[in-house]
Amino acid sequence: MEETAIPKCMKCEVGSLVPLSDYGGQGAAVHYKAWVCINPTCGFNIKIRNGDIYLNEPISPGGANTPRPR
Repeated sequence: MEETAIPKCMKCEVGSLVPLSDYGGQGAAVHYKAWVCINPTCGFNIKIRNGDIYLNEPISPGGANTPRPR
């Protein structure tokens, strides 16, 4: 098994960036859709949506979202 390094956050230089995945509109997995700094005081994030890159969008708790019916 190949081990890969988790990159350090270049904004705060304290936390690491971790990749997040999601599901596309058709239900297919979208790997590495976002990278988020694990340092809670930093909040740096990079997200890909519809081919566009977004930096430092507000982060909200996931528990506030309600699941969509499928």
